Amino acid sequence: MRNLFYYRDKYVRSQPSAFCPGCGGGIILNCFLRAIDDLGLDQDKILAVSGIGCTAWIPSPNFNGDTLHTTHGRAIAFATGAKAYNPDLTTVVFTGDGDGAGIGGNHLIHAARRNIDLKVILVNNMSYAMTGGQIAPTTMHGETTVTSPYGNPEFPFDITQLVKAAGASYVARWSNYHVIELTNAIKEAIQHKGFGFIEVLSQCPTQQRRIFNLRGPLDSLPPRILDMFKEGTFVRGRPDKGNYVYAVPKGGVDDTLKAVQGFGEAKIVDHMGFGRVVRVEGDAEALRDKMDGLDDVKYVADNVEGKVELGLFEKYERPELTESLREIIRKARGEQ
Repeated sequence: MRNLFYYRDKYVRSQPSAFCPGCGGGIILNCFLRAIDDLGLDQDKILAVSGIGCTAWIPSPNFNGDTLHTTHGRAIAFATGAKAYNPDLTTVVFTGDGDGAGIGGNHLIHAARRNIDLKVILVNNMSYAMTGGQIAPTTMHGETTVTSPYGNPEFPFDITQLVKAAGASYVARWSNYHVIELTNAIKEAIQHKGFGFIEVLSQCPTQQRRIFNLRGPLDSLPPRILDMFKEGTFVRGRPDKGNYVYAVPKGGVDDTLKAVQGFGEAKIVDHMGFGRVVRVEGDAEALRDKMDGLDDVKYVADNVEGKVELGLFEKYERPELTESLREIIRKARGEQ
C-alpha cells in the first residue's frame, strides 16, 4: 500500500485545507485518489464536477486535475453537458445532500433515469453544514438543527432507494468508517458503464454535535461519530451474530447503565437511530425479558433496529445515454 505522501504529491494541489477540523471530506478525497490510482486512470482524462457546499471543496481546488466548480444544485446538469460533449471523460460529480438531494434533487433523479455515464458521490452529513447547519432533506426526524431547535418535524429521503427507483444502474451506500469498502465502490462505479451513485455518510463535528446532541471537546467528536457510523449501520448480506440488544434510556444514560449491570457486558455507545444508549451483550430474548419494565429503560431495541443499511443496492447493465445520443446523431446524418 502506498503512503499518503505518494497520493498528495501526485494528485493534490499544495494549499491550506478548506475543511473544518475533523471534516470527512479528506477521507473521501483519499478514497477517491486511491481508487483512480488503483485503476491506473490518466488524471488528465478525469473531470471532477462539484456544486456549492462543503462537499464542493473535495475536488475543487484539491484535485490536481480538471475541475468544474458550478452553481448551487447544478453540478449534475453541468456534468451532463460535459459528458455528452466528451464521452471519453471519466466524469465524477461530488455533491452534498443539500446540493444534490435538495435544490439539485430533480437533476439527480433525471440523470439516474437517463442512465448517463456519470459517477455521483453524494456526501451525506445530514444538514446544510456550510451555511450553519439547517434542516436538509436527509436530516433525521426529531433531530435538532438551527432551523429545528425543538426537533425536525420532517422525515428524510432515503436517497439511495430514491436513486435506485429512478433508474440508476449502479447504487451503493457506505460511510467514512468503511474506507476500504468505499474505495472499492468508487472503483466499481467508475468501471460501470452507466449512472453510478454512491451515498457516503460523512462526519461533520461542527454541525453534528448539535444534530446528535454530542457533548465533549471538539477534537473528541470525529472518532466518536465514526464509531457511531460503525454502531448505527449494518451491511446487507454480511452476517451479524446478533447477540446483543440496546437499552434506550428513559432518563440519564448512566442510570440505565447501572440498571442493566449484571445482565451482560454493558457499555454506553452512540447510536444513529436512538442517540446515546447502552449496548448489552448476551442472548437477545433473555435480555429483553430482563429489561422490559425497568424504570430506567424506555425501550429495548434489537441489533439492527434503527440502523442504516449499507452495501451495494443495484448493479446491472442497460443502454447508456451518450451512446444513445451518438446513435441518434448517426441516424440523423444518414450514416449506417
